[in-house]
Amino acid sequence: MTNQTSTRADDRDEPLGIVGFLKRLIQMREGMLLLILIVLFVIMSFASEYFLTWGNMRAVLLSFSTEGIVVVGMTLLIIVGGIDLSVGATMCLAMVVAGKLFLVGMNPWLASLFGVGAAGVTGYIMGQFVTRVGLSFFITSLAFFGLIRGVCFIITEGTPLSLYSLPPEFKYIGQGNFHGVPVIIIIFFVVAIIGDILLRNASAFRKVIYVGSNENAANYAGINVRKVRLWTTVLCSSLAGFAGIMFMSRLGVATPTFGIGSELNIIAAAVIGGASLNGGKGSVLGAILGIALLSLVTSSMILLNISIFWQETIRGLILLAAVSVDHLANKHR
Repeated sequence: MTNQTSTRADDRDEPLGIVGFLKRLIQMREGMLLLILIVLFVIMSFASEYFLTWGNMRAVLLSFSTEGIVVVGMTLLIIVGGIDLSVGATMCLAMVVAGKLFLVGMNPWLASLFGVGAAGVTGYIMGQFVTRVGLSFFITSLAFFGLIRGVCFIITEGTPLSLYSLPPEFKYIGQGNFHGVPVIIIIFFVVAIIGDILLRNASAFRKVIYVGSNENAANYAGINVRKVRLWTTVLCSSLAGFAGIMFMSRLGVATPTFGIGSELNIIAAAVIGGASLNGGKGSVLGAILGIALLSLVTSSMILLNISIFWQETIRGLILLAAVSVDHLANKHR
């Protein structure tokens, strides 16, 4: 009798069918974001006849594909307990270094490697200040934000570098299409999928979560916390540099003011996607859905002729809501 009663109680506790599936889906940050995106798609499909056109969808994908590459690195850094306010300037650094070397006669592919390398080196130096000197990620990256931007102005002397003479095969990665799909979108999806798979399955990347969750426990478990934080910082900066090269190929120009404000969009996407500012929590998939949501909201507001002033306000409210949800969830736990 007792067993039968217990079984009936368990049946009541676990909703069946689509109701149970939706409940479990909403409990996941990625699932909740996916549902929000679907609802937004349905609403906008009725609100604007241009929303579901390939031209608009292509524009939305292009708007976040390059920054999405940086979001992958930023998500890992936030999970480990850090943050990088200089990724916008780092994108610019890779762009102007590669552009300057190309203009003095270097092969554009080799020049791009130097550009990404310069970005990685800045991440390494920044990581050393955090792990060796003991400065916080916030203060260190804030200082590098101004330092790197200043270097970009020094290299370009404040003048945009015209790179329209880049060879067609190099421009192809930023401007070309593969069976009608922009190559830059394909590159973004490849980076995002690899990042998500590695974070979920690779032991080296799982250490990022362990360190962010509990630094002392990670130390006791034999994990080199300093090393994990260092290579995560380098990876984030390197991906920012790679994104800068993508932009250079797409735009055919390197300007010292490029990337201003993009770091806030990138951090917002990671947080909306579930990356906790306290560390130890987050996913690449969630972050990608986060930046997709921000881009889709922006596209929707443009199609609905909403004032640009309201656009910034609405984006700020979305970020505030995401941070509040994250804070309340952590407080509850």
